[in-house]
Amino acid sequence: MQNFSKEDLERAVEANIFTKEQVEMFLNSAEKDLANQSSFTFINVAYYFGAMIVISAMGWFMTLGWESLGGLGITLIALTYAIIFVLLGRYLWFGKNLKIPGGLFFVMATCMTPLAVYGIQKFTGIWPADAPTDFRGYNIWIQGSWIIMELATVAVGLIMLKFVKFPFLTAPIAFSLWYLSMDSVPLLLRSAEIDNRLVSVFFGLVMIVVTYFIDRKTKDDYAFWGYLFGMLTFWGGLTFLLDSSSELSKFSYCLLNVFLIIISVWLERKVFIIFGSLGVFGYLSYLSFTIFSGSILFPFVLSFLGLAIIFLAIKYQKNMFVINEKIKKLIPASLLRYQPKNRILN
Repeated sequence: MQNFSKEDLERAVEANIFTKEQVEMFLNSAEKDLANQSSFTFINVAYYFGAMIVISAMGWFMTLGWESLGGLGITLIALTYAIIFVLLGRYLWFGKNLKIPGGLFFVMATCMTPLAVYGIQKFTGIWPADAPTDFRGYNIWIQGSWIIMELATVAVGLIMLKFVKFPFLTAPIAFSLWYLSMDSVPLLLRSAEIDNRLVSVFFGLVMIVVTYFIDRKTKDDYAFWGYLFGMLTFWGGLTFLLDSSSELSKFSYCLLNVFLIIISVWLERKVFIIFGSLGVFGYLSYLSFTIFSGSILFPFVLSFLGLAIIFLAIKYQKNMFVINEKIKKLIPASLLRYQPKNRILN
């Protein structure tokens, strides 16, 4: 879509296309809309940066001194934070129509859930597995005892989303599901020998598929974090799974990463390009340092391949619309309707 500057609109007024009053009304309305969009501006960066500091302070950077407060004390502090955040979020979101800071307060309230549940479990002594030594290990160690905290965070996040349509609320949900995929393995290993890499691949694939259906049915971007953590789980598990496999499996892994790059165009999601590119680069690095370590021609072949890709990309950019229309004609209409609604590559 074409972007228009204020000067363009002023020229339109001079040409009697619009009146000055119409332009002023449009600019006032646009400024209000931009204030509630997650665009990359200094104000929005400050909002998110402040929120991440608060979330980190009550998670990653918890000190051991908090353990001296006991489970009940930790829970009361976490709940107090959460209530304050909800009240502030409600005031800003519904009262002042400030969607981004208001939504971030609801996100911060959701992120207090693991700490509150940890305090309850520490106070009651009820753990699915061995009791952890402190809360700081939640973001460091894989342990089955964390799963109640993760399930509770997912539940609270979904409840928040029901009342507040703020896409970033999917971040703590996806983050907790990612942790859950790893922490569920120790509990499963009690009864059977299960490869945690396979669990990671399966769980990540399920998260990607579920996110795809969410992406198809929503106009706003509720899918970004699901795709990100789904890819982290799926791609990470698959990468480690094939680390010591056969040459054919490693080549198949490379082809899968090429497929991820291709499907990124279909889904219009850069996260698939990033992971796919990392996978292809990893496979090429393996060939360079292992299979063709003594070859003189291999770097030249790769250089030619890279230059060819750049050249083809330039040609594509020059004829993008014509090529896209030709490709669309080749794709059955029954398949085109399966593309997600979000049309912005992110």
